[in-house]
Amino acid sequence: MDYKVHARRVDAHGSLAMAKDAKITLDTDLSGRRDAMNPVELLLSALAACMLKGIERVTPMLQFHIDGVEIALEAVRQDAPPKLTLIRYEIVVDSPESDQRLDLLHRNILKYGTISNTLREAVPLEGTLRRA
Repeated sequence: MDYKVHARRVDAHGSLAMAKDAKITLDTDLSGRRDAMNPVELLLSALAACMLKGIERVTPMLQFHIDGVEIALEAVRQDAPPKLTLIRYEIVVDSPESDQRLDLLHRNILKYGTISNTLREAVPLEGTLRRA
């Protein structure tokens, strides 16, 4: 599969990314802006979307019952050279499934995620999946 995104500078305060029929305002202002995500927040959002999509993919196969999922992520950045040194996550699942089944879900989310597998090659991913 190939993925395509087109991005353009709007002005000194922001840019716009487009894919399919979707548009996302990007925080490219040097002072930052509250109404758009910066590049690191977009990366973490991509990881969260990958994990959520993975849950949607594997729950029918595993006949896994969930009533809700929330994911919290944070990244640790160093300044010189600028890069992320760690990404932490916590997946909170509202589910009556056993602890063993929750562990199976967690392993499957990480094993089959395009973004999680790609990021794991570049930066350590640390996290947990727990019951709500």
